[in-house]
Amino acid sequence: MPLVRPFRTSFGSQHVRDVLLVHVITDASDGWGECPAHAEPFYNEEFVDASEMVLQRWLIPPLFDQVHLTGDRVLDASRLVKGYNAARASIEMAVLDAELRAAGVRLASYLGGVREHVKVGVSIGITDSIAQLVDVVRGYVADGYCRAKLKIEPGWDIAAVRAVREAFPDLALQVDANASYGPNDVAHLAQLDSFEMLLIEQPFAVDDLASHAALASAINTPVCLDESILSVRSAQLALDALACSVINIKIGRVGGLLEAKRIHDYCSQRNVQVWCGGMLESGVGRAANVALATLSGFTLPGDISASDRYFARDVVEPFVLVDSSLAVPQGAGLGVTVDERVLHELGATRVSVRSS
Repeated sequence: MPLVRPFRTSFGSQHVRDVLLVHVITDASDGWGECPAHAEPFYNEEFVDASEMVLQRWLIPPLFDQVHLTGDRVLDASRLVKGYNAARASIEMAVLDAELRAAGVRLASYLGGVREHVKVGVSIGITDSIAQLVDVVRGYVADGYCRAKLKIEPGWDIAAVRAVREAFPDLALQVDANASYGPNDVAHLAQLDSFEMLLIEQPFAVDDLASHAALASAINTPVCLDESILSVRSAQLALDALACSVINIKIGRVGGLLEAKRIHDYCSQRNVQVWCGGMLESGVGRAANVALATLSGFTLPGDISASDRYFARDVVEPFVLVDSSLAVPQGAGLGVTVDERVLHELGATRVSVRSS
């Protein structure tokens, strides 16, 4: 799926999004899921071609042995597979969608959601110049977004954030480093404290909780972890280490909707703020993100955004921004319908995995 504009981060620039969807067909209904792995293993170790192979060979076949397959049984049926959280999340999502469609239950209701609209922000990649960055932010503010997240990296941080803050003094602002800094950068990053931001996200390596804790003690701006959080257990370790005070929950990164809810519930018990991160999903994954963000602990705008932020054409009815919010789908399951015509026109290929 072509992106409406290139999306550049510290690990590269994307012009198209390789989308891997899972379609589950049961005796009672059918459902869809999305594997948000990227084309290259740069965000984390998983990438879309490997995810497809793992789904076909190891994640899907054991599901046929389940007498009554439900979303909460997917994890147990696939425990032998290590890693591949995005692939696992996609099959769980599809099974849940089918299960809930058959039962006539919305995903948001199943998860325990408490709102019909979710506040969202926009994630903005690195641009060719600071002037261009300010213009891009201005466009999204005009579109109605109340919060902007800026990607940063060494050499593209203080000056870029200062320019945006000076141009938009009242805009809710945060930054995301995608683990591009090192332990010696704590003092440098502490300069960001002067810009009154919501948070700084994942400045250091996935396993470097110590540097995150050092930064957290050196600044007033909350430190948020993304790539470091893979499960409830990793959330507990990070919080106990004082490495963060905010957590970004991504369905694909943590292995599924149900683990995402468990992390949300754990953080709520500890009075820790969470928000829903995005991974350039199509409308299938976006619908799951919106449903997740209806839970009470999601108090910060998510990186979900309207469909037209990323795609000229989505594979479902597009999500539309109204008052910096997206409406929660009303239909059962994910509440969206995949447009088979659009899949065909985008050149989708299909591989079927059936019971033996």
